Amino acid sequence: MSDEADAGEGDDAFERVVGEVREWVDPDEGEWARMREVAGELAARAEAAVADLCPAADVMQVGSTARGTWIAGDRDVDLFVRFPPDVDREDLEAWGLAVGHAVLPDGREEYAEHPYVKGEYEGFDVDCVPCYRVDSASDIRSAVDRTPFHNEYLEARLDDDLAADVRVTKQFLKGIGVYGSDLKTRGFSGYVTELLVLEYGGFREFVEAAAEWQPPVLLDPEGHAAASFDDALVVVDPTDPERNVAAVCSTANVARLQHHARALLDDPTVDRFRPRDPDPLPADAVREHVARRGTTPVALDFAPPDLVDDQLWPQLRRSLDGIVDELDRRGFDVLRAATFATDDRERAALFAELEVVERPTVTRHDGPPVHVDAHAKGFYETYAADADAYGPFVDEDRYVVERDREFTTATALLESDAVFDVRLGTHVETALREEYDVLAGDAVAELADDFGVELAAYFDPAP
Repeated sequence: MSDEADAGEGDDAFERVVGEVREWVDPDEGEWARMREVAGELAARAEAAVADLCPAADVMQVGSTARGTWIAGDRDVDLFVRFPPDVDREDLEAWGLAVGHAVLPDGREEYAEHPYVKGEYEGFDVDCVPCYRVDSASDIRSAVDRTPFHNEYLEARLDDDLAADVRVTKQFLKGIGVYGSDLKTRGFSGYVTELLVLEYGGFREFVEAAAEWQPPVLLDPEGHAAASFDDALVVVDPTDPERNVAAVCSTANVARLQHHARALLDDPTVDRFRPRDPDPLPADAVREHVARRGTTPVALDFAPPDLVDDQLWPQLRRSLDGIVDELDRRGFDVLRAATFATDDRERAALFAELEVVERPTVTRHDGPPVHVDAHAKGFYETYAADADAYGPFVDEDRYVVERDREFTTATALLESDAVFDVRLGTHVETALREEYDVLAGDAVAELADDFGVELAAYFDPAP
């Protein structure tokens, strides 16, 4: 069969898969009608409530449901109440909450850069957010002020065909586990997804481009970048030239997208659009993995601080990095590491798999070259007075001493106060100071009760 015939069959298979995906990601007419009805009712409530507080304010629906890029089954309505820029911040917050509670009487207050109201209305998840109605995204007074500009920019450019391709793209990114700009996922936001589809002109074009990316990738839709960025993927905000809207995307998630883009083009299948967690590993299976691998896993098992994901996960990762750096520095050679936390904030773990379980009692410490007079003399005199040290002696051109190692096992290190000398997240350090357990070797199987899925993904890693 010719290469052209092979390409034709591949094109047909790709389009068949996309067509099948569209059948379950495109909202039907009933969903569209119900979404418009509910959004209209909520907007009318907000307009009535704000009219008595600030007649110059207005209400704007934003997000994927406003732009027609929402996936069937998603039931999110985002309303922004826009106040004139001369309104005091204190009034904006107070009036914004008053409007939010009028729209959602049973809603709860949450906090981003400033408070807003979140709740449910007839099966729809609703956010009612106050912001300033500024002239441009460069003039924002709070981070949420950008959102209306994003909405206006995309509404003017996304037609029905591109919106349909955005829905397929979102589902693909969800299927491969890289959708979401929260700091746990560190993936692609809805806004970034829409900009990428718009930039490349469709889902297939985006996949083909991503498969060929050579990071760092720079996309500047309006050709107006006013800053330089140090990220694997840079998508300059078309409404704000100093902002990379893809900054949260981790290098690993950009690479995962590339892997799955190539795989989808090579072998189109709907399976890549379906998110799947592995089956949780039971404790016995964890022990089997540990025995087969011949490594020594260790974990700090503790109750994490009660923080939202976007605060907790950066602290967990910072703490894990600090622990890993210290284990490596002391010669325990970390093969791989991960951190876990339950949604209810009852349990978390900093997990590291070690290639070296125990180190000798002594460790070599190189001093300065003998000819470096002052430093060499100071080194020699310091260790000559240490009766427990071997040396100092001369090896090649420098003084060397062999001295007692502080910790011969990783467990001893992690159980000591030395763990608090490493770089830890502030709230994680507080939690560890209250109490933590060190699990080592087979004992890490105790984590399976709460982290069976995470351990399954760890011991059977996928791209």
